[in-house]
Amino acid sequence: MNWQLNDINFKTVSDPKGFIAEGDAQYQAKVAEAAERIIENKKNSPIVLLSGPSGSGKTTTAMKIAEALNERGVGTHYVGMDDYFNTVSPETTPRTPEGDYDLESPLCLDMELLNEHFTRLSRGERIYVPKYEFSRQMRIQEPSKSIKLKADEIVIFEGIHALNDAITSQHPEAFYLYISASSNVVFQDSVVFKSTWFRLVRRMVRDYKFRGTDPNGTLAMWANVRRGERLHISPFKNKANFRFDTAFPYELPVFNAVATQLFQSVPEGIERYDELRQVLPALQLFGRIDEDLVAPDAMIREFIGGGIYEY
Repeated sequence: MNWQLNDINFKTVSDPKGFIAEGDAQYQAKVAEAAERIIENKKNSPIVLLSGPSGSGKTTTAMKIAEALNERGVGTHYVGMDDYFNTVSPETTPRTPEGDYDLESPLCLDMELLNEHFTRLSRGERIYVPKYEFSRQMRIQEPSKSIKLKADEIVIFEGIHALNDAITSQHPEAFYLYISASSNVVFQDSVVFKSTWFRLVRRMVRDYKFRGTDPNGTLAMWANVRRGERLHISPFKNKANFRFDTAFPYELPVFNAVATQLFQSVPEGIERYDELRQVLPALQLFGRIDEDLVAPDAMIREFIGGGIYEY
C-alpha cells in the first residue's frame, strides 16, 4: 500500500487525534478479521503460528488477537518462540559470513522441541514451555509456563521463524498468520519513505528506549537482520492463511522527534551506509505529532512505551 506524503502532513496538522484514531481503527479491523479466520480453522487445529520480520509488532498483534478471540468466547495462550532458542555456543550456533553469531538463523531454534510441543498440544497433552535468558544467551532449567489446552482454547506461537518449512511441513493443519509493516510513502509518484524504514525506525527507537542499544548498535545489526529476512522469513510468507500490513500512516510523525535525533548519529563505513543515511532527510519530510495523543493500547506503544501491555 502507498500513502501520500501530502495527505499525512495535512492530517498531522488538521486533526492529529482523528488521524490516529482512523489508523488504529483500520488496524483493529484487521485484527478482528484474523480472529474470525482463526476461529474458522479451530476445528482443524488449536495452533496459530504468527510470523513476520523484526519490527512488525508481532507481540502486540498477538495480544490484540488474543483479546479479540476472548471477546468471541475462545480462550487463548501466548508463547513467544524466542524461549525455544538454543543456548549459544561456539560449537553449534550458526555464523554469519563475517564470522559473528547468526542469531537470525532458524538453526538457533530447537525445532525438534517445538514440533513435539505442537503435536502434544494438538493431542490435548500438557507442555512445559522452556525459558531463555537473553542476558546470558542460554536456556535455563525452570520453564516459563505450562500449557494444557481445553476444548475451547487455542495457543498463539509468535516468532520470526513460525512459518519455516521445518515447522509447517509437520503441522499443515495449523493457522498461519504473517504480518509486516509493508507500506511506502510517496510524493509525486516517487517513494520517499520505504516500507522497510518503518521497521528500522521502530527498532531504533525501541532499542534505544528499552534495550540499552544505541543507534550505532542497531544500525550495525541491521544488515544482518535484513539478510536474515531475505533468507529465512520472506520466502515463507506466501504460506500464510492471512496476511496484513501493520504500518500506520500516523506513526512517522509520532516517531519523528526522537527518531531524528537517533538517525543523526549514523556512523560512516557501516554496511548499507548509503541507504541508511537517506533515512534522516526522509524523516524531515514529515510533521510531528505528540506521542501523548497515542492511545495506551495502540500497537506502536510497543516501540515508544507508555502502553498497557507488558513485554
